Amino acid sequence: MQNDDLPAWLPRLAVRGGPRFLQIANALQAAMADGSLKPGDRLPTQRQLAAQLDVDLTTITRAYDEARRRNLLEGRGARGTYVAAPKVELTAILDLSMNTPPPPDGVDFDDMLNQGLAQVLMRSDTDLLMTYHLGGGSDADRKAGAKWLEPMFGHLDAGQVVVCPGAQAAIAALILALTEPGDVILAEPASYPGLRAAAIQFGRRIVAVETDKHGIVPEMLEQACRQHKPGLIYLNPTLQNPTAITISERRRKEIASTAKRCNVRVVEDDPYWLLADSAPSPIATFAPDQVYYISTLSKCLTPGLRVAFVLIRDPGERERFLVALRSFALMVAPLTAALATQWIFDGSAARLMEGVRKEARLRHWMARDILAGRYSGAGDGLHVWLELPGYWSSSQLARAAESEGIAVTPAEAFATGSGSVNAVRISLGSIKDRGRLQAGLQRLSHLLARRPESFSAAVV
Repeated sequence: MQNDDLPAWLPRLAVRGGPRFLQIANALQAAMADGSLKPGDRLPTQRQLAAQLDVDLTTITRAYDEARRRNLLEGRGARGTYVAAPKVELTAILDLSMNTPPPPDGVDFDDMLNQGLAQVLMRSDTDLLMTYHLGGGSDADRKAGAKWLEPMFGHLDAGQVVVCPGAQAAIAALILALTEPGDVILAEPASYPGLRAAAIQFGRRIVAVETDKHGIVPEMLEQACRQHKPGLIYLNPTLQNPTAITISERRRKEIASTAKRCNVRVVEDDPYWLLADSAPSPIATFAPDQVYYISTLSKCLTPGLRVAFVLIRDPGERERFLVALRSFALMVAPLTAALATQWIFDGSAARLMEGVRKEARLRHWMARDILAGRYSGAGDGLHVWLELPGYWSSSQLARAAESEGIAVTPAEAFATGSGSVNAVRISLGSIKDRGRLQAGLQRLSHLLARRPESFSAAVV
C-alpha cells in the first residue's frame, strides 16, 4: 500500500496505468507543464521516493533515468537531483508521419555498427564488396535470410530465399514478374502507399476488397477474384499498415483456401511480424505454392539497412522475379548485405530487434495513456490508426496539426479506392526522444478535443 505522504506533484500509481517507471516520469513532466514543479526544485532521493511509493528502488532509478532522457532532470552531485531548466527546441516539426523503428534504450547503435563493419571488413574480400552481384544475394546472404525467416517458417532451404534492396523493390519486381499491364491487383481499402505507387507506374489497377475489424473478408475476396480475375492479391496481414489490424490464423487459412480455389497468387508483405506479440503463422504457411512472402529489416532494425528477404519456392518463379528485379534494381549494395548478414549470424540483429520491440511497447503505453478513448493500437508495432471525431476530416486534421508543428499521415494517403475512412496514422518511432514524442501526442490530443477552426497559410 502506498504512503499517504506523497509529493504534491505525484499521483497515486494506477494498477492498469502501464509500467510504473513511465507513470512516474509522465507525472514529472505533467507537473513541470502545469507549474507544480519549477526549474531548480529539488526532488526526493531515489530511496525516499521508493519508500513513499512502496516500490523497489530499481523502479525509481528507471523513472529518473527516463526523466533525464527527456531533459527533465539534472544531477548536481552530492546536492541531489533537481528539475532542469527547459531546453530551447530548434526542431520545427514533431514527425509522427514516418513509420520507422524507434531507437532502442540500452543499445549502443554506434558501437554495433562499428563492430559489425569491422567484422565484415576483416572477414570479406574487399573487391567482392565493391563489385556486382547478380544472383539475388550471395550464398551467405541467402543463408542469413533463411535464418531470419526461421521464426515464421522453421528451417528453410536457403536457395528459396532471394535478397532484395528493400521491400518496395520486392513488391515492384513481383508486380512486374507476375502480372501484365492492365491486370487487377486486389488489396484492402487502406493499404501501403508503395503498392499504389508501383501499380500506377506499371499500368496495373488496384481494386479494394471489403474488410472488417479482423481484416479482409474472405467471402468478398472470393467474389472479387471471380469478378476481376486478378493477377495478384496484396496483403499486409500483421499489424497492418495503416490500420494496425492483425489477421487471425483462422482467417489466414480462409484466405489461403480462397487463393487456391481461385488460382490467384498472393504477395504477403509482412514487415511487422517479428515485432508483434504472438503473431499467427504467415499465410504462406497454408498456401506455399500460391504465396510470395516478404520480410524486411528496415521496419525491425533500421531504415538504413535496405535489405529484404523474399521467399519464393518455385525455381522458375524465382528466376522470373530476378529478371524483373534486375530491370530497375540490379542488387543490394554488397556492403549493406554483408553487414545485415553479419548482424543476423552474430546475434546483433536479434538484440537490436528486441530493443526496438521493447521501446515500441513503451511508446504504445504512452500513446494509450495520452490518447485515452481514441487509442486503437495493438500495443506493439510502430503505429496507431486513429479514427477521428466527426467534426474533423483527416486532411483537415493533418493541416491543423502541421500548423502546430506536428506531422501525421491522413487516411487519403493509404486509400486504394475512391473512398477512405476518417482517420490518421500516427507513427511512434520517428521521434527519437520520448519526451518530445509525449509532447507531440499531448498537442495532438488537445487538438482533437476542440473543433476545427479556419486554417489559412500566411502570405509573405
